[in-house]
Amino acid sequence: MDGEESIIEGVIADGGVRLDKALSEASGLSRERIKALLADGRITLSGNVTSQPSHKPAQGTPFRISVPQATPAAAQPQNIPLTVVFEDEHLLVIDKLAGMVVHPAAGNYDGTLVNALLHHCRGQLSGIGGVARPGIVHRIDKDTSGLLVVAKTDKAHEGLAKQFADHSITRAYRALVAGIPVPVAGTVTAAIARSNTNRKKMAIVEDQPGRTHGKHAVTHYRTLKAYDGAALIECRLETGRTHQVRVHMSSIGHSLLGDPTYGRTPAKLRPLLADQNFARQALHAAHLGFVHPITDETLEFFSETPADMQALIDSLDR
Repeated sequence: MDGEESIIEGVIADGGVRLDKALSEASGLSRERIKALLADGRITLSGNVTSQPSHKPAQGTPFRISVPQATPAAAQPQNIPLTVVFEDEHLLVIDKLAGMVVHPAAGNYDGTLVNALLHHCRGQLSGIGGVARPGIVHRIDKDTSGLLVVAKTDKAHEGLAKQFADHSITRAYRALVAGIPVPVAGTVTAAIARSNTNRKKMAIVEDQPGRTHGKHAVTHYRTLKAYDGAALIECRLETGRTHQVRVHMSSIGHSLLGDPTYGRTPAKLRPLLADQNFARQALHAAHLGFVHPITDETLEFFSETPADMQALIDSLDR
């Protein structure tokens, strides 16, 4: 355990309570932070390292927590314009432009949302994972536009993460898809995992012996308007898996227009996309709703369809 660390010691106040909850209450650290420290082997009970957040120790059991200094974020602050639709001392909601990567990664080490947030928030971002100031609670794809929420404090991060985990956050996307779904409204329930043949893609997986199970995923869709060979749809997410809308709609034969990964745009629609210079999946995170994790206020946000996607819709209307 290199670097500076702080030590928190005490005894379990209430027996029969989950360890992560008991230690959170005793230490003032968030439950998610406690879980990360358990996974890193930094917590002992009665002198023995423990890693199970669901363990229920007896009242009076002594504990010791070794809290390392937060690792500085690798990303550097950059003065990149952001569209902020809501902000207080606990969180902010961003309307992200298509083309912006959320997290720095290979090929995108700067110019990301994280770089912009580090500048905008001046260091006031959640460090819940042990890395200083990341703040990101959820993501949307680089070439998807729209709304996402960012936590400034660990308490806000934990509260938002819980809402994502119990599927109480409202998320609705607008998308243009190839063909007209039949039925015009429905639900796609299909587990998603990383593709066995292309690790950069996600795929529908079935429960088969010897095969890795995917993560449960549910998308509710409805057709808003039908065109000649295409449709404008709304997708409401019950779960939030990587590429979920793109994978689920492709799986029922209605891949997103412009999606280079999960389907081909029908030949008769390609000239339309070319005329509009539209070179991304036609997907926009249009609606985000959640309960403020600190004030308990119900918040709802709506984002107008971006200009490039609206131009494509107008062309289809014509």
